[in-house]
Amino acid sequence: MKLPETSVSFRTEDENLQRVYDAAEEKSRLNLKLFGADPVLVEGGGYEKIWLETQPMGGEMYALRNLQAALNNSLLFMRHQREDGRLPGSIQYTGGKVEPQFNKYQGFCFPFPALNLYYLIGRDKDYLEQLKETLIRFDACLWKTRHLSGDGLLSSFCVYDTGEDNALRYGDAPCWWEEDTPPEGCAVVPMASMDVTSWSYAARDTLAEIGRIQGDPAAADAWRKKAEAVAASLRQGLWDEGRGALYDRDKSGKTVDVLCHNTLRCMYWGSVSPAMADRFVREHLLNPAEFWTPFPLPSVAANDPAFRNAQENNWSGQPEGLTYQRAILALERYGYHGIVTALGQKLVDAVSRNNCRFTQQYDPFTGKASLVSTDTHLPVDEKSGEAVQDAYGPTVLACLEYTAHRYGIRPCLGKVWFSLGAGKPYEYSAVFCNHRYGIRSSGTAAEIFADGKRLGRWDCGWRVITDEAGNVLETLRIGEAEE
Repeated sequence: MKLPETSVSFRTEDENLQRVYDAAEEKSRLNLKLFGADPVLVEGGGYEKIWLETQPMGGEMYALRNLQAALNNSLLFMRHQREDGRLPGSIQYTGGKVEPQFNKYQGFCFPFPALNLYYLIGRDKDYLEQLKETLIRFDACLWKTRHLSGDGLLSSFCVYDTGEDNALRYGDAPCWWEEDTPPEGCAVVPMASMDVTSWSYAARDTLAEIGRIQGDPAAADAWRKKAEAVAASLRQGLWDEGRGALYDRDKSGKTVDVLCHNTLRCMYWGSVSPAMADRFVREHLLNPAEFWTPFPLPSVAANDPAFRNAQENNWSGQPEGLTYQRAILALERYGYHGIVTALGQKLVDAVSRNNCRFTQQYDPFTGKASLVSTDTHLPVDEKSGEAVQDAYGPTVLACLEYTAHRYGIRPCLGKVWFSLGAGKPYEYSAVFCNHRYGIRSSGTAAEIFADGKRLGRWDCGWRVITDEAGNVLETLRIGEAEE
């Protein structure tokens, strides 16, 4: 398949932002690897595999810089899908061989980025059909193996199913589990999971959109109804109306009483209603005692008894680069564009204060990078004797992506987003879908261009959405970063 040309560039008079952006560009290239003949973008920061929870999403975010690697980050999972429909949780390249691993599910940040690639590679019909079949088979596998109680909720069997390493709420659950039957003798698992249930919603929601694209309204309607049925089960079974958040249930049906950030994850998959999202955002996400800490988005609310401010890889506390990466789509799905702007500013400032070191976690109270790691592949600091981390892909890509969503140009399902952030003067250009786009901004007003044609001038603080030809479809307020 011959892929269209893609490229992106950004120059700003904001010296701090430019420094972080340039460092992110440089360090992201360190994560380009060859899996045999296929270039891919690995997770980085000591993680040399592609994981289902990170790398289809990460590859798609990198698509304007390397479209082939972006495509491979989704295609490799599709190619290595098992006959029963299960996708590998991770894929590694070792001993000259590509090895899919099925010892965990490891999240599912796959449907949206894989669908967006359909547009970026030129609306290839064979690719779209392959994606459709992949999602149909994966969804069927989930319901065959993870629907244990008949209540419309799907279960997690191990810690790595949802990628929450060292999370206290999993209790004595195994880290990984290869079987399609649940482990026995554990206190919490099999756990009715908001994450796993939402994967089915995301698959079905995307299948409904594929039906629309393929001109099959009957299929689109059928998958839409199936997706809505999953959302209804999620709301009925795991939503706590009194507390305004989703909570998992343990194997006995008891609520796992930990206020974790995972409702935000479900917003990424689109499985919660606008009213549910609004409750969680207003009452919890923006609550300084819970998730809106000085450096926001801890994995567990900062005032929850299960919160641990541990420096090592631990989903019981410190904000994760992966959460920042997922938060963009999660919040924009529900119209919280100003919060995305604010989070992007906080992330760039934290990375800058840490000398442009891109780590997996940051302290939620100080924003200090957590350099401690148990990964023996990482370099060792001479003073501390500890392994230290840098070039962690989700954090690197989040910095680039927040910049694109505040000051840049972003392809989104056949549309083009021009985001006109206020501040210092800047220029942003991008090439994709056989068109060339540009922004030229004074910091207070900006002009946008498509194929050399000036489309108009707007005040900064707005997003202009066009079709690929540059016809304006919509404008919306993206706000400014506010404390």
